[in-house]
Amino acid sequence: MQRRQEIIRIFWTACALLFVLGMITRPRTVFEGAIFGLGTWWNIVFPSLLPFFIVSELLMNFGVVHFMGVLLEPVMRPLFNVPGTGSFVLAIGYTSGYPIGAMVTARLRAQKLCTRIEAERLMSFTNNSSPLFMLVAVAVGMFHNAALGPLIAGAHYMANLTLGLLLRFYGRHDPEILPRPAGEKHTWILKRALDELLAHQGQDKRPPGQIIGDAVKNSINNLLTIGGFIILFAVIINLLTQAGIINLIARALGLVLVPMGLSPAVLPALASGLFEMTTGTRLASEAAAPLLHRLVAVAMILAWSGLSIQAQAASMIAGTDIRMRPFIMVRVAHAILAAIYTRLLFGPATVLNQYLIQPVFAPLFAAHPISAWSISFLSLLILFVILGLMIFLALILILLTRLRILILRPR
Repeated sequence: MQRRQEIIRIFWTACALLFVLGMITRPRTVFEGAIFGLGTWWNIVFPSLLPFFIVSELLMNFGVVHFMGVLLEPVMRPLFNVPGTGSFVLAIGYTSGYPIGAMVTARLRAQKLCTRIEAERLMSFTNNSSPLFMLVAVAVGMFHNAALGPLIAGAHYMANLTLGLLLRFYGRHDPEILPRPAGEKHTWILKRALDELLAHQGQDKRPPGQIIGDAVKNSINNLLTIGGFIILFAVIINLLTQAGIINLIARALGLVLVPMGLSPAVLPALASGLFEMTTGTRLASEAAAPLLHRLVAVAMILAWSGLSIQAQAASMIAGTDIRMRPFIMVRVAHAILAAIYTRLLFGPATVLNQYLIQPVFAPLFAAHPISAWSISFLSLLILFVILGLMIFLALILILLTRLRILILRPR
């Protein structure tokens, strides 16, 4: 084991030395990559993710996660084999985009609201590309066709939800068991949820102003870390492109994917998407290949998410015992399954979307430019709607269950 760790450290040391050598020999390439990465972070990532980071911090600090954990336990446990607190990760992970699902999962694990196996399940299927990134940036901005948005997003989410249902069998004999509140079977679930919320608020002695200030501070610190990763990988991609390594990776991918019918024109995009998602999707949309092949390439890149996103997720869970191996393996499976769903849905979904969506959204996007700030606040609105619907459905389920018990109870 120690020998293996030494070899890994030597490998990363060699990579660092090669990176320094590239910076010395190609300063202009490094500068251009850094400027591109900084622009991407400041103009897109920072304004779109900052509200989500702050909101997630506030909701967790005010005990909303504990409330949902008790209330949605009967829903999340049978479906995904995760605690009810995972419903918050599910909602925010499917509305905000990478890597906030990993950050919230790490917080749940740090607060002992889920086991390590449950955290690995959650992290693996709740990290998604942002819905408005797929609907607006990719479909409209890159493909110039709003009708493709539901197809891209639908295949992406269907694949991840399918994996979430399958992951319920991962580590099913988990020896770690977290204690549950006493008197759970004798109290109405809504009262227990409110009691959990109030108990958490009673334990946190900070005034509201300090809670808000800490949420903003922690959110900005996390975003600065994400910005560093984005700039670093933008520089690495530029250096690898100049060195011809991206082309070598594209040829290696072609040995597997071209015999399966994928156009060679999308291989450079897949090679770039191996490292960074945004660059890969842009190159895939511009490739000289049939539309289906470009969409399949985009589906694989978005699902894989790129080493840049995976490094960001790893930094979010660095202080916990959550392992990265299940997350990476699920990303590979997500890429394969998303490509299959895209192929299956391409024909019927494209015809239906062109009929239902294109006449409505095409003039809207043309007449009203969409900024990153408006996207972020629209995403927040979607998040709160989803949270409200999840709580409402849980209450309906609980009431129906109690009604059934009352009806069947002998008189």
